[in-house]
Order: sequence, then structure tokens, then C-alpha cells
Amino acid sequence: MNKQILLSTPHMGAHELEFVKEAFDTNWIAPVGPHVDTFEQEFCQVTGASHAAALSSGTAAIHLALQLVGVEYGDEVFCSTLTFAATANPITYLGAKPVFIDSDRTSWNMNPHLLRQALEHRARIGKLPKAVMVVHLYGQSADIDPILQACNQYEIPLIEDAAESLGATYKGRSPGTFGRIGIYSFNGNKIITTSGGGMLVSDDAQLVAKARFLATQARDPAPHYQHSEIGYNYRLSNVLAGIGRGQLRVLNERVAARRRNFEIYACALGLPGIEFMPEAAFGRATRWLTCLTIDPVAFGADREQVRLALGEQQIETRPVWKPLHLQPVFAECESIGGAVAEDLFARGLCLPSGSNLTTEDLERVISAISAVHYDNRKTHTSLFMA
Repeated sequence: MNKQILLSTPHMGAHELEFVKEAFDTNWIAPVGPHVDTFEQEFCQVTGASHAAALSSGTAAIHLALQLVGVEYGDEVFCSTLTFAATANPITYLGAKPVFIDSDRTSWNMNPHLLRQALEHRARIGKLPKAVMVVHLYGQSADIDPILQACNQYEIPLIEDAAESLGATYKGRSPGTFGRIGIYSFNGNKIITTSGGGMLVSDDAQLVAKARFLATQARDPAPHYQHSEIGYNYRLSNVLAGIGRGQLRVLNERVAARRRNFEIYACALGLPGIEFMPEAAFGRATRWLTCLTIDPVAFGADREQVRLALGEQQIETRPVWKPLHLQPVFAECESIGGAVAEDLFARGLCLPSGSNLTTEDLERVISAISAVHYDNRKTHTSLFMA
């Protein structure tokens, strides 16, 4: 029985346990503590962000970000459609409504041209959204400049969901540091992990201070427990921040390993019908997940046949994100475009991409995909000859 090859697993280094032990030795276990403060500072140094608040999850960071830019009940928020539900769920927490924007082919991220058209139309009818939420997908930045220009023209705050793109660049800068607020995730499957956690960043020091305040139950500065606003239990623990500090030290190594995975896949899988997610010229992707699309006619099998065949060999793969405008929970929401995201979902597959994959693991994945292609070609040839 072959060992299971998973999509993206945690990859611990040599420093994490030292910081966790320090937290235990000093009894800084509860939320807040010296590791939290230092993790925020070190994260800013790595990303170029000005200020950061370490939180319990990327979803919590999105929730606070939306609230901090003033999203309220009845508002609309323009949002990338090709993404995980956690991008849009917090919009609904506030009683607002997402409006989904299609992807472009260049980066698979929000289409800047569609966004500008939509904002121009909304300006004419006097119904601009309260915010725009762009996602930097699968470790690749969206084309931020035209997106930010469109948002600035209409004075709409841009929130960047950079949960999947820590370590990527856009024209030399970190995605997540361009808009009013950026958010990151340290979930177990991300490039670096704290097991669970997230970060909110901004150039606005007061805004980040307000995020910390809301994330610690909005407790007023008083000797007793007093609360003038509704708050949340969203702060990252000192123990998990210690893990994050250790993980930051190997971020560049983790990115290099995932890019190596992609290069090996791309070199070996030059098969008819396979195209890999492109790397846009405006930045450097991390290849958090190696993603490809399959043309079933040219390849001889569709995405789902490949996924199931690999699953039988204990190799985990997944379709690319199902567009949010196709999700039942968002069925009543408006969508602007959608055909590109729908096509990517129909044909797209994410391959095992962890930074701790071995050469043998990669060879197994490559062999399994190649076998599906060649077996189906033989079958089709046999049927034709018969």
C-alpha cells in the first residue's frame, strides 16, 4: 500500500519548538504576550507592511477589515468569485451582500477591466459598493495597480485577501500591502502555518489599533470589565505566535520548495491538453498550489476522471475553487461575468504541492497523471481500430 500524498501539509522547521518552549517556560500561554508582539513586528519586516495585528484566523481578519472600513447591514461589497467561501462569508456576518466579479486569464484573479466597468456603471446609477475585496489566488497576486486605481477613483476602500499569497510579489512588493487593509492566513495548509491564525495589516496605525481592540472583546481601559462596543475573541495566542515566528524564518525556503514542485511538474507533464496556471509578468508567484487545467478532448480524460484515478492511488488532488456565484448559499447574489471562473473550475485541478514533498512523491503524481493519459489514448485507439 502506497503512503498517502496529501495536497499541502504543515512543514515545521527547527525554530518553532524553541519559541513554543519559551512560551511554556515563561507561562505566556494565554492570548497576547511577547511572541505576539514580536511576530507582528517581524511580519511587517518580511512583508513591508507598516502595522499588523495577529489574529485567530484569516477569516477573523476579513471580518474585522470589513467592519473597520465601515461595511454595514444592507451594503454591497464587490468580491472575487474564484475563491474559498471564507472570503465572502464575513460580508454576510455584517448583513451586507457580496457582488461577485469574474477572473481574468492572465492571473486567474479578479478581472480589473470588469471591475472598472462595474464601478463606472454603479457610479452612474448612484449605487457604488462600500468596499472591494480582491483575492490573490493560489500564491499569485492579482493585477493590483488598475484595481487600486479604479477603487481610488471612486473612493472605495480596497481589502486584499492575501491568505494564499504570502511570499509572492507584485512589482517587487508584497500583495496585501497595497489596499486599505490586507489579510493573511496561517491555516495548516498554507505556505507557513501557526496551525490556525491570521494577520491583519495596514498603513493606518489607528485602524490596526482598533482591530486589536475589537479582537480582544472590545474591553474599555478600565480597572473593571467595561464594554462600550461589541467585540470578538479574535486574538492569536502567544504559543501560536511562537510557531509563526519560527515559520517566518523559513518562508523563503518554503516558497523555493513549492516553486521547485511546479517546475518539476511542468517539465514532466508536457502532455496534450494540460495547461498550468500562468505566472503573470507583473509579479512572482509562490506556487502555493500547483494548478493546471485539462482539455478532456486533447488529454483523453476530464478533470474528474484524473482526480478519481489519483485518489485510487492515495494521491489527494482537488478541483480549483468552485466560483462563489455558483455556490448555493450565494445563489441570490449578483455576479458580474463568470464564464472564465466557471471554465477554470470545470477543468482545473490542484496537485499535491507541499514544501515537504519528496522527489519520489512527485514522481508518483506525475506517473499517475501520465498513466491516465496513455491508458485512455490506448483505449480510444483500440476502439478506433475495432
